[in-house]
Amino acid sequence: MKPTDEEAIVVAQVDVNETCSLARRSLASVHEPVDPRIRPSDLSADDVLDEGYVRQLGDFIEHKHHYDKSQSEKSSHENSREESDETIYVEFEDGDPRDPQNFSRVRKWVITFTASFFSIIVASSSSAYALGDPSMIRDLNATQFQATVGLSMYTLGFALVPLVSASFSEEFGRQPLYFFSGLGCLLMHLMIALAPNIQTVIVGRFLAGAFGSTGSTMVGGTIADIWAPHERGMPMSLFAVMALTGPGVGCVAAGWIEQNPHLEWRWIQWIHVIWTGIFVVAVPICMKETRSGVLLTRLAQKLRKDTGNHHYRARIEDERASLRTLIYISCTRPIYLLITEPVVAAFSLWVGFAWGILYVLVESIAPAFRTIHHFNTGQTGTVFASMIVGCFAGLAIQLYQEKLYTKYASKKGPEARLFSACLGAILFPAGMFIYAWCTFESVPWIGMAIGIFVIMTALFVLYVAVFTYLADCYGIFASSALAGQSLCRNLMGMAFPLFTEQMFARLTYHWGNTLFGFIAVAMIPIPYVLLWKGPAIRASSKFAFQAMHKY
Repeated sequence: MKPTDEEAIVVAQVDVNETCSLARRSLASVHEPVDPRIRPSDLSADDVLDEGYVRQLGDFIEHKHHYDKSQSEKSSHENSREESDETIYVEFEDGDPRDPQNFSRVRKWVITFTASFFSIIVASSSSAYALGDPSMIRDLNATQFQATVGLSMYTLGFALVPLVSASFSEEFGRQPLYFFSGLGCLLMHLMIALAPNIQTVIVGRFLAGAFGSTGSTMVGGTIADIWAPHERGMPMSLFAVMALTGPGVGCVAAGWIEQNPHLEWRWIQWIHVIWTGIFVVAVPICMKETRSGVLLTRLAQKLRKDTGNHHYRARIEDERASLRTLIYISCTRPIYLLITEPVVAAFSLWVGFAWGILYVLVESIAPAFRTIHHFNTGQTGTVFASMIVGCFAGLAIQLYQEKLYTKYASKKGPEARLFSACLGAILFPAGMFIYAWCTFESVPWIGMAIGIFVIMTALFVLYVAVFTYLADCYGIFASSALAGQSLCRNLMGMAFPLFTEQMFARLTYHWGNTLFGFIAVAMIPIPYVLLWKGPAIRASSKFAFQAMHKY
């Protein structure tokens, strides 16, 4: 049957146990977007849709193309391409409970909390490690720079791996990636806890960051999968609270663990092993697959098997059918968005610098308070509580931002997410200047803590703005857009700690942080420009247009 562009014919379920139906549409009327770089020539014939990637990879290695063995088969393939209008795309009907957008609110919140829980674990691990430096350096006979490399390697893993993992989650599903990432993260923390030398620690840190990277990139895509744009504010705020209080929570706990001579740096890692194990157990219990394209692919495969009609397919299979196309699309989309999309590039630069400052604080707060105010390890860890308080202050601002979004979303669209970001752009350099000019023995320690508080308030607001705005603009491609900014963000998070100690030794804490403050001032216009010209910028984006058009 060849449906017209206007019709949406309900497909009767072949499985009597299924109570819901699917819509059958032509290419022109299908709603599910795919990568706009997909060309008609990239699509595979209907009869090879269910062919395994292992066989395709084997044929590629052996330089064989089993469906191009003869000229007649080539002609058949060309004929199938000419008859592409007979392809029948399946979609969820409105109100279908299998559609992740139609999950119950309880189910949505359980998924959101579980995914965000992974974020607080990996964020805590990223910073808590630094508080264990003194005992680790002693036990492993390492240098301070080697210990700092371990801090940076974690963020390097965060930067590189999402370029592949985030996009593959859009092809194969979120749930399996959460499970195996959590399991890998657990094993790497175990490796660090048992490490006999600093080299093992550095390798383990890189791999822990690599496995934990889904905690910072895929959660935004998961939230975009199940929450409509006007509902995403609070779920994104929960995610941001988890992700940004993580460094503070980890450092507060790690400071006192390091202070205890019976625990020290190895127990910082053992505690993360325990919490990661809880997450791994929770994934199959609390989470369900949220990527609609993956669910539709499974249903399309079932229809092809049960009806014998190979014309059924999910729209996302236009990306997945060919192994070559899958690798090309999955591995290049985040970088492509980062390079070609002004929205992604601008936010990546801004949040990247802010993330670098966060890791400068993680690396420098302890020595600064020890040097200036003579704090011990436990006390320096407690100072990080100002980060936690700053995050909750940012949450209060975000609650008001949600009211503004509800009021102005119909007029301004995604740009209604940026009001709080405009405030954060001013608070961020203000916090840097407060922190910089309170680094004197004559100024009470609370002055530096207030500076940290203001910086984290601004960073929270910025973080939520980036995730909600990119999720709204890029929808189904949100994980790739967030992976692109994650690359920039975590590369700066990796680089900044490596020169922090040397920079402050040369410029002092006063002028080093003042320099950062002036750079932050130069970036103030970014959210204002997007608030003003955002719609015009998005109009030129094929990715943003498809995602916005779906809603």
